[in-house]
Amino acid sequence: MKLVFSLLFCLSILQLSAQMPGGGNGAQMNMGRLYGKIVDSKTGKPIDAASVQLLQNKYDSVSKTRKDVIVNGQLTLPNGDFSLEGLNIMAQYTLKFTAIGYKTIEQKAGFTINRNNTGDMNQMLNSVDKDLGNIKLENDVKELGEVVVTGDKPILQLGIDRKIFNVDKNIVSQGGTGVDVMRNVPTVTVDVDGNITLRNSAPQIFVDGRPTTLTLDQIPADAIQSIELITNPSAKFDASGGQSAIVNIVLKKNRRVGYSGGVRVGVDMRGKFNGGVDLNIRQGKVNFFANLGTMQRKSISFGETDRTNLLNQLDNTIFTRNRNISMGMFMFGRAGFDFLIWKQKP
Repeated sequence: MKLVFSLLFCLSILQLSAQMPGGGNGAQMNMGRLYGKIVDSKTGKPIDAASVQLLQNKYDSVSKTRKDVIVNGQLTLPNGDFSLEGLNIMAQYTLKFTAIGYKTIEQKAGFTINRNNTGDMNQMLNSVDKDLGNIKLENDVKELGEVVVTGDKPILQLGIDRKIFNVDKNIVSQGGTGVDVMRNVPTVTVDVDGNITLRNSAPQIFVDGRPTTLTLDQIPADAIQSIELITNPSAKFDASGGQSAIVNIVLKKNRRVGYSGGVRVGVDMRGKFNGGVDLNIRQGKVNFFANLGTMQRKSISFGETDRTNLLNQLDNTIFTRNRNISMGMFMFGRAGFDFLIWKQKP
């Protein structure tokens, strides 16, 4: 009888169990979804390609510490929407929103499962599908430091009717004369005597747009700002149109407001000095300028002559060798003023 009652008692035991929808294992917990839209805080316009990162704090077995790791993420669509699916509804997360030109935002995220007494499973399903609404990002305005833009003129410039060679960029010509400058100008040929040719003809020398009687040896290279090559002069220079090419030498002249100037000194390989002074004064509409330069020169030349006379009854031979040293010095001065009718920028 005891055995019968024991069997009947076991059959009458009722086992009650409850589980989450779809089963109770860990894999079925990954059914959460977080979604929303990222917009500009001022304009309300959606932000395209903003980064959405889902972080979870986990234990690192290597460092023996807990740290945030990225478990999910994506870039927003052109309309600003994002959706992160397959999330563990029992875990706690941190959402990180970043975009170029905007401040980074971080916020906590998770799921709240409400189990009421009525056992409404639809309400439980709605709680794992969470709408975060509009995430507003603020503009990240950063003030940049001072930006200084420095521009340099090229050595050779092409104008409408001329080629311009900037002497300031040619270090080789410093301390020499106008002849030394011309040796470095493209398309200009200078012989040993200092004569120049342009397009197989001797050009006319201009200084500041006017004909001059100065030779290139009389103009210091330090006083030259640029060389202009005018191969086809217009009627502005010669109404008849029969004028040859023109080499216009533009001398240095400053128009900065106030007082300005410069001093230059040099010495050549033979111990001869050269130097000059530039002065510029501008007050209001009057601009005064002056240039003064000097240069010492020393040249050494060697020569040999071997002459044999065969016409006389007695043949004779004459052989001579000479060494010539020539010394020289020249000075260059220039002064003038401009009256500016219209106000010009310095």
